[in-house]
Amino acid sequence: MTQGRPDNLAAEVEAQPVVLEVDAVTHFFGNLRAVHDFDLTLRHGELAGLIGPNGAGKTTVFNLITGVYPPSEGSIRFRGVELVGMPSYEIIQMGIARTFQNIRLFSNLTVLDNVRVAYHPHAGYNLVDSILHTPRYRAKEAEMTERAQEFLAIFGLESRQNEEAGSLPYGLQRRLEIARALAARPKLLILDEPAAGMNPQEIDELLELIRFIRDRFDLTVLLVEHQMRLVMNVCEWMTVMDFGEVLTRWLPSQVRTNLQVVEAYLGRQAV
Repeated sequence: MTQGRPDNLAAEVEAQPVVLEVDAVTHFFGNLRAVHDFDLTLRHGELAGLIGPNGAGKTTVFNLITGVYPPSEGSIRFRGVELVGMPSYEIIQMGIARTFQNIRLFSNLTVLDNVRVAYHPHAGYNLVDSILHTPRYRAKEAEMTERAQEFLAIFGLESRQNEEAGSLPYGLQRRLEIARALAARPKLLILDEPAAGMNPQEIDELLELIRFIRDRFDLTVLLVEHQMRLVMNVCEWMTVMDFGEVLTRWLPSQVRTNLQVVEAYLGRQAV
């Protein structure tokens, strides 16, 4: 199955430019084939999900897209540019940002500094400026601080900007991680199980946050999530993986009742 989305959604998004094309990607870890002949197409503004049971290959796909692993076979193009062979930092600079299953904040830095670090690739000053604290350095640092504070305000974290990131409640740490990812000014945001460890109230807040940031920042969003309450309510369509391959692509309401999906999650005896 090689289509990028369900056929019944294709006409609605056809006018939007393609952001991401994953074409016939296969990846091996030694002799273990983790992903096989995987295809995915995302157009601008889509909010799509990637789901499947544990070990299906979802996070491996994310790592292939973001350059953590090079695919053994296939092509990955972002806005028409081939990503295969490109290091992760260049992929980030091109406009792809991601979060991780396990929160990766700088726990001992302040909330503000965790967002500020996302601006440093675009700082606009050199090492000499940094050492000598030149006027250009001071101006750019002030500008980065102002921008970071604007992001914190958007995410409701401005009152906690001077606290250590590791001291925040779990749900706010997730919010901060997303804010930091967005500060890198991406065009594609990849969220890897953002609801992991959240309680029901935090999941509801996250659901609204994902919708908000897609619209507020004019993004394309790809979401991996085990929390079905979240993925079924926020994703417009989804790809289901099993054993490293695409099992099906459909609307959330149709995926829920698909016998192949039920079997993949619960076993043949449940069907």
